[in-house]
Amino acid sequence: MKASKILGVETRSKEAFVAHRNARLNVRGRQLLVERVRFEGWTVADAAKAMGVSRQCGHRWVKRFDEEGLAGLEDRSSRPHSCPHATSPARVNRVLDARARHRSGPAQLSAMTGVPERTVTRILRREGVPRLPECDPMTGEVIRASRATTRRYERAAPGDLVHVDVKKLGRIPAGGGWRAHGGTRANHRAGHQRPGWDFVHSMVDDHSRLAYSEVLADEKGSTCADFLRRAAEHFAEMGIETIREVMTDNAKNYVLSRDFQAAMSELGARHILIRPHCPWQNGKVERLNRTLQVEWAYARVYRSNAQRTKALASWLQRYNTKRPHGSLRGKPPISRLSPT
Repeated sequence: MKASKILGVETRSKEAFVAHRNARLNVRGRQLLVERVRFEGWTVADAAKAMGVSRQCGHRWVKRFDEEGLAGLEDRSSRPHSCPHATSPARVNRVLDARARHRSGPAQLSAMTGVPERTVTRILRREGVPRLPECDPMTGEVIRASRATTRRYERAAPGDLVHVDVKKLGRIPAGGGWRAHGGTRANHRAGHQRPGWDFVHSMVDDHSRLAYSEVLADEKGSTCADFLRRAAEHFAEMGIETIREVMTDNAKNYVLSRDFQAAMSELGARHILIRPHCPWQNGKVERLNRTLQVEWAYARVYRSNAQRTKALASWLQRYNTKRPHGSLRGKPPISRLSPT
């Protein structure tokens, strides 16, 4: 039986389940979480993990349902009931009037009005006042486009740069894990085994977004080196015969491994390292990792680890040849390698 029927909720339009902007789950997600805990016997921890929220968040929604019913699952305003230290309207108007008159920056406005500089900055941002570099210095009118845009880059040709990374996934026990059998307390105790980890090695071409991935047993330097060779061979079969630069994070299996450096030398490629603790600099393969999880690893219930591993090849084939890619204007990666 569906959660909407069990909880006595009629089917509503998709727009009705739009979440509060600060909430991790929308109303429908909260109903599903409560149904799994109160009607299907799942533990709060397992239900919360399945839905991508913390255990504390799961307990909060279950408690609200127990105390208030369905009304407790609705969105609430996160605005405080009172704010004794809020800037008074008179001070806000004083800052805005001074800005309109003098067209000065926050430091000068602070000296004119007696309002702290950081408060001036917050007032201007909250009221949507344009930055001075965007305005005509004589009239104050906005004459330039804002420079607050997302910085992106893309190499000119396939093979100029590839991104390499490893994503760790929990292995699926024989017969399926809690996703297959539910997160009940009995299943949790009976299946309290640790089957280990799979290591998904991936390489993405910066220009075309062509991707290649393998599920391997570890992330040692020798394993990474062998993967790099096989990935380069696959790219060559797809038309990317030369790889000029390889970007990775600063993991020792890349930086300190002689095997990996030897593989780089065989390719004749230069090794580029991202800044420590800045994974977004290797963003194209990081984005692939997330897509792999959503559309392959957790997209369906697998009964064995081998079944999930086997499904990777067909998913990659679709990803490279059919799946629309947002940064490629709705075309698949293969469209940048083949004239047709």
